[in-house]
Amino acid sequence: MPKEKSPSLYRKSLIAVAMTSALAGAVLANGPLSAVVSAYADPVSVDAPAQPGFADVVAKVSPAVVSVRVNSDVRPASDPSDQGQGFFSGPGFDQLPDDHPLKRFFREFGGEGGQWGRPGSKQKRGENRPGRERPVAQGSGFFISEDGYLVTNNHVVSDGDAYTVVLDDGTELDAKLVGTDPRTDLAVLKVNDPKRKFTYVAFGDDNKIRVGDWVVAVGNPFGLGGTVTAGIVSARGRDIGAGPYDDFIQIDAAVNRGNSGGPAFNQQGQVIGINTAIFSPSGGSVGIAFAIPASTAKQVVDQIIKTGSVQRGWIGVQIQPVTKEIAESLGLSEAKGAIVASPQDGGPAAKAGIEAGDVITAVNGETVDDSRDLARKVAAIAPGQKAELTVWRKNKAMTINVEITSMPKNVEQANTEKPAQPGKPESLDSYGLTVVPSDDGKGVVVTDVDPDSDAADKGIRSGDTIVSVNNKPVKGVGDINAAIADAAKSGRSAVLLQLQSNDQSRFVALPIAKG
Repeated sequence: MPKEKSPSLYRKSLIAVAMTSALAGAVLANGPLSAVVSAYADPVSVDAPAQPGFADVVAKVSPAVVSVRVNSDVRPASDPSDQGQGFFSGPGFDQLPDDHPLKRFFREFGGEGGQWGRPGSKQKRGENRPGRERPVAQGSGFFISEDGYLVTNNHVVSDGDAYTVVLDDGTELDAKLVGTDPRTDLAVLKVNDPKRKFTYVAFGDDNKIRVGDWVVAVGNPFGLGGTVTAGIVSARGRDIGAGPYDDFIQIDAAVNRGNSGGPAFNQQGQVIGINTAIFSPSGGSVGIAFAIPASTAKQVVDQIIKTGSVQRGWIGVQIQPVTKEIAESLGLSEAKGAIVASPQDGGPAAKAGIEAGDVITAVNGETVDDSRDLARKVAAIAPGQKAELTVWRKNKAMTINVEITSMPKNVEQANTEKPAQPGKPESLDSYGLTVVPSDDGKGVVVTDVDPDSDAADKGIRSGDTIVSVNNKPVKGVGDINAAIADAAKSGRSAVLLQLQSNDQSRFVALPIAKG
């Protein structure tokens, strides 16, 4: 039988029930329970310092950045590699209904299927849509003056006959081509509108930027219009094989087709580079983009605006980089400078006394880092001026004055195959080479190369002619062996061979065989 509650416990129970009933009445009368008692803790909130953004920079520079539309009476058939075309091309696109929005979009801006047709052909005006010019490219650009001069890439405008500039607010204006420079992939357009004063940006000093600095890219990717991306400077001085003046800034801001010609800004709103190429196995951004340095662009753009073209200094030499092995074979303390493979007959360098095998280490007192650096330094000197070249020859430095001339429009280079040379084969067993005397008595011709030898690793091939060793002329194998012996006595670990092939000269440093 259960125990009965004591009177005191009973009274406490009644009081508790009464209080609960009163609380319930208060809730019903006054609103939710939270109005009386807080049921939850405060939400999570982090009091962190504000991170700097790019909104202020973007707001200032965006009106100066434009989209560039290029039209032509003749349309390239192949899909341009970086001109904003082929946006969504792929399997199944041509199976879309004719009234599908994407298909209408590409009829207007990219051609059927986002492709121009078959490589190697050209489609003339009127074959598909009679009576109008065809768009051949879309890219980006930016104003550099109040009166309407703007910069873009040469490869954006190269196939065009008519150019339209689309401003940040959507206004479309016609532009004329002022001039181009294919060697640096730069072009200048001009919008003639006397009633307008355009917002413009200035070139910054790209020499002050460091790897890791922030950059902001603004452009027209995939024809979408003004788009902003940000990243950092990933590397400097990149050589991507685009030309003799390669000196690209690598950035990881997202750059895609259509961004070509668009600016890369520093945090002060200055242009430190012009986006020109991407590395991508897929065609889209993978975080590796290349920009033309502002210092290069400014020189080229100024010349184009003043004269409509670009004149570069030229001395007429075929050059190659100085590798560690070449430096060792010549007694240089470091692998810097550019070695002259051959001076062009009648050129400024040849007239001044520059010889094959000379290493140009400085121009007007400025150190030459490599062959590309020499090309840029000489190109920057106005034709008609003299340049003082510091040259390393026969274990000592000397100075040679060269008169700079204009680079010829077409520098012809012969490409004639040399016939097989008769003569008695001789072997350089330690180097895996078999040679015969050349028929003109200048050098020996390589007839066989052991594929497992150092010579093969260095790129020596059958048909190459060895014309000198350590800058000493070669007439036979005896001359080669004597030069190698002299180098070994001097404590060098390599000898420098001058090779000629197809009328082109180059140098190869070959390790001295031990034993």
